[in-house]
Amino acid sequence: VQLQASGGGSVQPGGSLTLSCEISGLDPYAMSWFRQAPGKEREGVACVSRSSTRSETYADSVKGRFTVSRDNAKNTMFLQMNSLKVEDTGVYYCAVGCTVVAGEIRAIGLNYWGQGTQVTVSS
Repeated sequence: VQLQASGGGSVQPGGSLTLSCEISGLDPYAMSWFRQAPGKEREGVACVSRSSTRSETYADSVKGRFTVSRDNAKNTMFLQMNSLKVEDTGVYYCAVGCTVVAGEIRAIGLNYWGQGTQVTVSS
């Protein structure tokens, strides 16, 4: 199983980026995005399932600004990030699975991870 994350970069506050995560070797029901800022713990950002309703979950800090989606035919998950803030800076990781505990996306029981892609938001 391999996950390849891409699309990171440097943008100014208010800008947009779209991250991609291509997975091979597995067709997971759900996938997640996490991020980790320097000196901080990894934080769940968003996850999406392959249900008929395409269930999506977001961290409160990104609701209304980020949109997670997936293209099942291409085995790829996306994270469209709009209205980026300085506090969105970090390394973004994709993972197989989605664990939500008390409304928070948690890195519990997730065994497959991408290598991470850097997102830097600064003026």
